[in-house]
Amino acid sequence: MPSSSTVAPRLPGETRSELRRAACRVLVGNWTGRSTVPSHELYPHQWSWDSAFIAIGLRHLSPVRAQQEMETLLEAQWGDGRVPHIVFNRAVPLDAYFPSPDFWRSSSAGAAAGAPRTVETSGVVQPPVHALAAWLVHSADPRTSARRGFLARVYPRLVAWHRYLADHRDLGGHGLAAVVHPWEPGMDNSPCWDGPLARIEPAAAGSFRRADLVHGTAADRPTDLDYGRYVRLAAEYRDHGYRDAAAPHSFAVEDPGFNALFIASEYALARISEALDGDPDGHRQRAAALTEALVARLWSPEAGQFLCRDLRAPGPDDDGRLVSKRGAAGLLPLVAPELPRPIVESLLRTVSGEHFGLGTAVRLLPSYDLRGAAFDRYCYWRGPAWFNVNWLLERGLRQHGESARADTLRAEVLHAAAAGRFAEYLDPYTGQGHGARDFSWTAALTLDLLARDAEPTATAPLPSASAHIPAPAPVPASEKGP
Repeated sequence: MPSSSTVAPRLPGETRSELRRAACRVLVGNWTGRSTVPSHELYPHQWSWDSAFIAIGLRHLSPVRAQQEMETLLEAQWGDGRVPHIVFNRAVPLDAYFPSPDFWRSSSAGAAAGAPRTVETSGVVQPPVHALAAWLVHSADPRTSARRGFLARVYPRLVAWHRYLADHRDLGGHGLAAVVHPWEPGMDNSPCWDGPLARIEPAAAGSFRRADLVHGTAADRPTDLDYGRYVRLAAEYRDHGYRDAAAPHSFAVEDPGFNALFIASEYALARISEALDGDPDGHRQRAAALTEALVARLWSPEAGQFLCRDLRAPGPDDDGRLVSKRGAAGLLPLVAPELPRPIVESLLRTVSGEHFGLGTAVRLLPSYDLRGAAFDRYCYWRGPAWFNVNWLLERGLRQHGESARADTLRAEVLHAAAAGRFAEYLDPYTGQGHGARDFSWTAALTLDLLARDAEPTATAPLPSASAHIPAPAPVPASEKGP
């Protein structure tokens, strides 16, 4: 077992260079011309929060391509402001992925919600990490970003995205965004959803075909029963025109990870607004209000972490009930800059304590409670370690002054990426890779951590780009997407 005092050795310069080249090859190989697929076989379309993480890494390879990654995703934004979790590639056969475009029927079923007519998408969303990604992408090359008018183009879309979450998804009425499908918080089959999902009648077994099992091991993937429930929820939403006011939302949960990224991105919007000579105060005030609501609604002093709130479970004053299960999402509020210090200290103890064991039992943060009855070290989001979660934790640790712990985690992530051929996720005990290989966000976040690993000091800040951004200039033809 690793010791909490163990520091993973920094990769030698030659190894870092080899790892960077390998990560670049993955991203180049998964680039489709205007965006990047997570994996050609298992995930052959564009995914929302994947693209945000991919852009964060792409900025070190090609800032223009990173900007295009974000722009392409936001071109599929709906009229009501939502950013769909999948943007479908018309060139990919319908049977390559399920649910496919003919299941979602976004351009017709979502017409009342403003779904685009020229591209097919899903109807649900994913965590709002996009504004943070846009700011980091801009920061990589502010002059090119300004010349292309990148921030000026994406800012209104990101504002509309956040407004959608605030206006349409505050289902609990206390200021937090709720997720209405297990795919929305990104941690699809987390044990935290077992209780809320148990109330959902699954779709008939013969009514859908699981393309994911063609390329993945069944034991590592969600069960057929859970998948049937996913399909039922998505069909229910579709059949109500994806209109949040009309849909019953049989599954409605306030998730701490989703809202933590909402907070981080609201602060990023403040920086973008300031760079565009706008007024950042409104964004900062909304971030502060979200932080206050997050603490009031989801903090559990007994658990020492944030918990999910099931809005459909019977509870006092019909206000739902906290889910007692411990997921890694409950630690992600460390990315919120203004979290009260006593809560930060409690979260830091939980990170390395018996339930998550970072630095004591495991080298990378698992996605679920090591001591939980539902923990499964191999099965998707029920235990394995994920690179994006650990990247976010590394950022949160550094933000709250835990530079040494952040350095150790960064080194462990890089070693795992090198050993696992950029695996989708890992056994948190052995580091053995599972899921897809040459996975895009693993490669992208490896690039980002390598860029910071090469900085003169471990605490060197991210690039700043607070200079005035001029009015957008015409985009050169050579930099436009095909």
